[in-house]
Amino acid sequence: MVRAVYPGTFDPTTNGHMDVIRRASALFDEVIVGVLCNSQKSPLFSVEERVNILKEVTKDLPNIQVRSFEGLSVDFVKDCDAQIILRGLRAITDFEFELQMAQTNRVLAPHIDTMFLTTSLEYAYLSSTTVKEVAMFGEDISKFVPPYVAEKLNEKMKNVR
Repeated sequence: MVRAVYPGTFDPTTNGHMDVIRRASALFDEVIVGVLCNSQKSPLFSVEERVNILKEVTKDLPNIQVRSFEGLSVDFVKDCDAQIILRGLRAITDFEFELQMAQTNRVLAPHIDTMFLTTSLEYAYLSSTTVKEVAMFGEDISKFVPPYVAEKLNEKMKNVR
């Protein structure tokens, strides 16, 4: 059985994230979406909210699990007894950072490989930061995120504005 971990902040989950998750679901026996609880960042959604949102939007994918974690992704991957760290790439600018992380992780855990999935072209421009900014100004985000995420993000923004 090949188990992959797709770690990230997912604040919020975008259609680009979902593209990677759906494609990974078809490639691996099991995919664990790891939601990072990073004390260095101030996410809009709590880690519990992000986990619950991801569970809702992936409920149609039986081989997807969603868990939160703290610390290094590679340690979480070890804890999950997985063989693969999965990362999505939007552009060449993502690759430089991701390659550095992959090489570092390879030194820390030589038995764990990093695999990259390029985001489908229709989502290559999309980032969680952009989605939050558009939502902050009250614009339509339905083309950027799954409907459930749009609902939760719009609710959150009503309290922020």
